[in-house]
Amino acid sequence: MRHILWIFLLMSTNLFAQTTITISDGNSGESIPGVLVKIQGQENKVSDNNGKVIINLDKSSILVFSHVAFETLSMQVAPESDVEVSMQPSTNALSEVVVSGFESERPLVHQAGAISKVLENELYRFNENSILSAFNTKPGIRIEQRAPASYRVSIRGSSLRSPFGVRNVKVYWNDIPFTFPDGTTDLNILDLANIQNTEIIKGPAGSIFGAGNGGVFSFESKKKITENYFSSDIGVGDFGLLRYRIGVDQKLEKGSVSASYVRQTSEGFREHSAVDRKVFQLALNSDISDKQSLSAQVLYSDLDYQIPGALTTAQLEEDRRQARPGSVEQNSSIAQKTVFGTLNHRIELGTKWENNTALYLNSKEFENPFILDYKRETALSYGGRTKFVLEDTWGNFPVRLLLGGEYQYGNTTAQNFGNRNGQADTVRFSDDLVTTQAFLFQQLEIEWTSKLLMTLGFSENFSRYDINRAIDAGPNEPSENQRRFDPILIPRIALVYKVNERSGIHGSISSGFSPPTIAEVRTNEGSINLDLEAERGINYEAGYRSQLGIFNLDFTAFYFKLDQTITTFTNEQGVVLFRNAGATDQKGLEVSIDYAPYRSQGSLIEEVKLSHAFTGHYFTFADFERAGNDFSGNQLTGVSPNTLVNLLDIRSKIGFYLNFTHQYVDEIPLNDANTVFQEAYNLVGSRVGWRNTLGSRWDVEVYGGVDNLLDETYSLGNDLNAFANRFYQPAPGRNFYGGLKVGMRY
Repeated sequence: MRHILWIFLLMSTNLFAQTTITISDGNSGESIPGVLVKIQGQENKVSDNNGKVIINLDKSSILVFSHVAFETLSMQVAPESDVEVSMQPSTNALSEVVVSGFESERPLVHQAGAISKVLENELYRFNENSILSAFNTKPGIRIEQRAPASYRVSIRGSSLRSPFGVRNVKVYWNDIPFTFPDGTTDLNILDLANIQNTEIIKGPAGSIFGAGNGGVFSFESKKKITENYFSSDIGVGDFGLLRYRIGVDQKLEKGSVSASYVRQTSEGFREHSAVDRKVFQLALNSDISDKQSLSAQVLYSDLDYQIPGALTTAQLEEDRRQARPGSVEQNSSIAQKTVFGTLNHRIELGTKWENNTALYLNSKEFENPFILDYKRETALSYGGRTKFVLEDTWGNFPVRLLLGGEYQYGNTTAQNFGNRNGQADTVRFSDDLVTTQAFLFQQLEIEWTSKLLMTLGFSENFSRYDINRAIDAGPNEPSENQRRFDPILIPRIALVYKVNERSGIHGSISSGFSPPTIAEVRTNEGSINLDLEAERGINYEAGYRSQLGIFNLDFTAFYFKLDQTITTFTNEQGVVLFRNAGATDQKGLEVSIDYAPYRSQGSLIEEVKLSHAFTGHYFTFADFERAGNDFSGNQLTGVSPNTLVNLLDIRSKIGFYLNFTHQYVDEIPLNDANTVFQEAYNLVGSRVGWRNTLGSRWDVEVYGGVDNLLDETYSLGNDLNAFANRFYQPAPGRNFYGGLKVGMRY
């Protein structure tokens, strides 16, 4: 009997093998005490002062590691093994935020330029029906929305020439040019599910990103899959909002595959403002070898949304939910189907060189009945970007050399018809639009000392477009029109002084160049304005970033001198036209500060975090005279001089969290004469919820929230210089939302 008991004890010991896990900081290598380790079917464990935890496993199991100061991590652990786990700090310190910025991965605190980063968790502290709220918390950045899914992006006032859509801002998605060759971007085809992290460069970045004075958005979807994961969520809200998503991530032997499908529908706050968007994304990542990787993406978007139109002051006061007269009868709306395919290859060439080459193909069908006409377009574009990077030492100086180029070609068949009760009537004109743009770029980084880094960049830009009119029902004959812009050299020089590892001073001088888009030259009423000149500007900038104890400070001051500024105006038929408005002076301050006054791992309340962002944009027309009116010295149209954002985030040990947001927007001039302003307003919103990991396999979140808690009357996408005083696109009043998310590791 004694022998049998002894054998049983030996067998039990072998069934549960002892595993020692050592947990350390992925940046510093220091051990992390107090990490909560969740194991399926067992009690939770906590790492000791040396960052170690001992567990007993009978088979390979999924473990989840969480700590208030680090990103939650899950991984598969086998029995009878000593495991080292590296956790990445949550980005609560500037010195820990790494950005690519100007194609150079460095801590944000040592980057030369005004760069903001929007992390995935920041997208999900608001209603998940739009990217708008998260990006508007960053200084210097404003996303406007005339109607659901109708975005307009402004970085430092760059939306002045955008009555709708995204112009004068370059957009990339997974290192692929997402902006069309003609300079416009369909940002509204993306869902939050297609974005994980975003970096925004503010101001001219033409040294390596080509033409554009506004800046650069660089979106990144999830690239690295670390676990097999199935997820699904559903969100609902006022005005008939329904959004649901299904996604799956699958690890492969040397890579991963992931897929997601999202559908969002809404009746809209205003009459005739419904939206229906379906987005499917498939991503494949493969590590061919230790030195090569290949990734491919396919994005399909099917978007339909109605356009309610702008209102006058009297209409706004009468009923801010009504549509502009004629919008319903003429079915003013947009229907768009887009297929976007990408291929990205990275390879290390020896020990010093690396190449990254990305190609894309884009096809789009676009239909836009409007009050005054009916537009149909079929577009095909393709292009790519390649860059070679050298990491070397020249003499005693570490250097990083970047050489590359980008090419885009687009061909659009565009037809404009009369609009008879929402149906295409007689053709008015038909054009074949061809756009070609390309640029070469070079950038050299030199570390003159351990504290002083210099960046010198150039790009040579080439662009042309052809407008071949096959049909013209007006008084003009069909014609062939061409505009070629002479090669433009755009330089940039920047310096960073590293005060220490947690602070830095930066300064830069950069040139900007932004040619008019075809949409600005060829307008809806049929005219072609080949006299519209490209904008040219120069930007002077200086800033300071620092981590001071629990405080993170980011301060930037700039002066942007812009010539041949393109602005909008509306003719008597209500068609938006464009003109050069002389010069503008744009002086600004952008400040952000965040801090965590309380953080305690394992306490009931684990973290309290506060953030503040101030934008001071003091922009004026320097020299602008039109039709006998001198607007010199007036505020720049459509730009709020002062905005302030305050954020409060609280999270607890048991999974409950609270997000609170306040945004103040100063009054906004709506015409060049500065005789009409939108009044200042305060937006207040909050989201509360509970998220937790059940066992080690299931993630669950339940949330609810409110937007515009004070029920402010405001417009989030004003029409500028509007004919007949139709300036206002009213935004929703107080509204509520909620949702449920479920995820499973397998």
